Amino acid sequence: METTAKTIEEAREAALDQLGVGADEAEFDVLEEPKPGLFGRTRGQARIRARIMPSPVRAKQERRRKPKSDKPRGQSTGGKKQSDKALEATDDGSTDVESDDWTQDDAAASTNEPKTRSRGNNRSGKSQEKKMSNDERPQSDVTPQEVGDAAVLFMNDLVSAFGGTGTAELTVDGIELDVQVHGDDLGLLVGPGGRTLNAVQDLVRVAAQRRLGDHETRLRIDVAGYRERRSAALSKFAAEVAGQVRESGTARSLEPMTSADRKVIHDALNDEDGVVSTSSGEDPYRRVVVEPA
Repeated sequence: METTAKTIEEAREAALDQLGVGADEAEFDVLEEPKPGLFGRTRGQARIRARIMPSPVRAKQERRRKPKSDKPRGQSTGGKKQSDKALEATDDGSTDVESDDWTQDDAAASTNEPKTRSRGNNRSGKSQEKKMSNDERPQSDVTPQEVGDAAVLFMNDLVSAFGGTGTAELTVDGIELDVQVHGDDLGLLVGPGGRTLNAVQDLVRVAAQRRLGDHETRLRIDVAGYRERRSAALSKFAAEVAGQVRESGTARSLEPMTSADRKVIHDALNDEDGVVSTSSGEDPYRRVVVEPA
């Protein structure tokens, strides 16, 4: 994106605010500099182009597995119990992650239901704790409007606690609940890259949905229109990365993102020719990889 200001430093700060990243996570090109005028004044404005900095794809590291012991299972070695040795073997293999398409893992991560994480071989879906189906969940008489009202009340109190001035507004569309917070001095509720906003959204879901026993609604929190600006910036950034990958023929790995941001990137790249995108890694370090088609 391009920003203008009286000085280059002010233009850089404005770009970082809109991108939602820190200075070490962005690249800048100075397009125009203010020109010196009479009596120490300056003429014109500074204009810069800024973007989120891509990171190169990391080479896959080979992992060494510990040699198997010749002792029969059940015997302890050096005071360690069998359960401890089994845990070591499990942890050794639990870090291997294969990349897959976002539509499977990322879509599951974007729902309101909490994910149950298991260790070791249970990662393949053989966890003893299975997610309840819609028929098995306890029925709740709470309405979407009641859940939304609880979310609005929580956000209004949170804005006051942060020392800001703002008001939360609720939009209900079936089971879709959209809470928009408008006001001044709300930057602390967004945070770098929207990470604070994502944490706030999780808190609101606990305070509204889980507290009232709601399992149906989809609750979304936005502050000062950040998510809309973030989506537009990510779409533009995805198009630039697609052009770089087509030109260089080399895959690019983006910084770790939330499932919502990854979906925006994937959707934008679906409209780009000559590139494909996949998701790699495990939350919270899961990232989008853009490769030549």
